[in-house]
Amino acid sequence: MNPPRSARKAPATLIYVVDDEQLLLDLADVALRGQGYQLKKFNDPADAFAAFTSEPRKPSLLLTDYAMAPLNGLELSERCKAAHPDLKILMVSGTVTEEIARGSSVRLDGFIAKPYQPSTLADTVRALLYA
Repeated sequence: MNPPRSARKAPATLIYVVDDEQLLLDLADVALRGQGYQLKKFNDPADAFAAFTSEPRKPSLLLTDYAMAPLNGLELSERCKAAHPDLKILMVSGTVTEEIARGSSVRLDGFIAKPYQPSTLADTVRALLYA
């Protein structure tokens, strides 16, 4: 017997985390999973986009590094945003500043410079998702 609809727990907010540095994927995991988010982590942006296009429940947020190959973070963001216009995008980078997005066709919802503190990431994500 299923519980009444009001008693069912809503699924956790899904966040895609894409970074070619495993340490930074782990840092995002520590910072966000404890906040109740569901994370899917990817080292390869092409793998992330392939998963994104086949994901039945689209993520609410794409947290992506800028400097990656074969797609950089802006290219990945543009493709994901075209497929899911309501997607929020938070870019992190140690190689560029947020001005890189000014010439892009995709609007970033947030930017964090590396290195960052886990609490900064958690606070920024919360603000983007629940503002």
